[in-house]
Amino acid sequence: MVKLASPEAAAQTKKATRAALGATLAELADAGVPVVAVDADLTGSTTTKKLADAGHADRLFNCGIAEQNMVDVAAGLSLAGNVAFTGSFAVFGTGRAYDQIRNTVCYSNLNVKIAPTHAGISVGPDGGSHQMLEDVALMRGLPGMRVLVPADFAAARAAIKLAAATPGPVYVRMGRAAVPCVYDDDVELEIGRAYVLREGTDVTIVANGVEIREALAAADALAAEGIAAEVIDAFSVKPLDGETIAASLAKTRCAVVAEEHSVNGGLGSAVCELAAEACPVPVERVGVRDRFGKSGEFEELLAYFSIDAAAIVDAVKKAVSRKGLC
Repeated sequence: MVKLASPEAAAQTKKATRAALGATLAELADAGVPVVAVDADLTGSTTTKKLADAGHADRLFNCGIAEQNMVDVAAGLSLAGNVAFTGSFAVFGTGRAYDQIRNTVCYSNLNVKIAPTHAGISVGPDGGSHQMLEDVALMRGLPGMRVLVPADFAAARAAIKLAAATPGPVYVRMGRAAVPCVYDDDVELEIGRAYVLREGTDVTIVANGVEIREALAAADALAAEGIAAEVIDAFSVKPLDGETIAASLAKTRCAVVAEEHSVNGGLGSAVCELAAEACPVPVERVGVRDRFGKSGEFEELLAYFSIDAAAIVDAVKKAVSRKGLC
């Protein structure tokens, strides 16, 4: 099992996953890795500006509000031997530039990392137009694309380093809101691995991103009611760690999947596909159900869209009640 943050650090430290982007790129540049960042006029919000602030201004390219051009510039820089990371908000960095990601980056298997910030409902007051809830589905469907959804700052830092070290396209999903730490500061993660954060025998909770903290809180609440939940961080949505998840499903015989994303095409879909092929068991999904986002504060929206710890608890009880019925 990976090393988790201490209870004291988990309670006291909050950082946004987006804060890892610029700082980690600067760290990699200092170490001699040929990283570059290509942004679409959001270098402050995405934190790619930190790369320039650290003395690497020649490695930051601002394309203005032109996300499609941003991806093509990154593609060109990758062909010149650079490890190219794109910035922007997730709704623009994946939605507006999808054709360029598909036909320029993935079709040619270029060394470009799509690393937008402000994904999911954690954008908060910016509302439904900016709350990207379909990005994992879009990126997961692309041939050759790896998809990583880190739970906290430390995991995001690890994901960016992984992306830089992995040839070819990688998607790293980051958010705006400051979230509690889950992992130890120096955690090392792997593409294609899922991590059992808490062992249990009654139900498997598979989650990632900001839903990890909700899943762990739900597991605590369930334990008080005599339900032992196994919590797995599916940090790598694609490739999915089918071996770890299927082994857990075989043990618990039911599952709940929680994600800050549409229930269509994301982690929930991936786990259901795995269950259908490898270990058919009842699966309940906690996610946003076929609708756009809404303006509000992040914590309010977790409850509003029923993707908080309380919703996971309810879904677990439904999943457990369905054991033996399928």
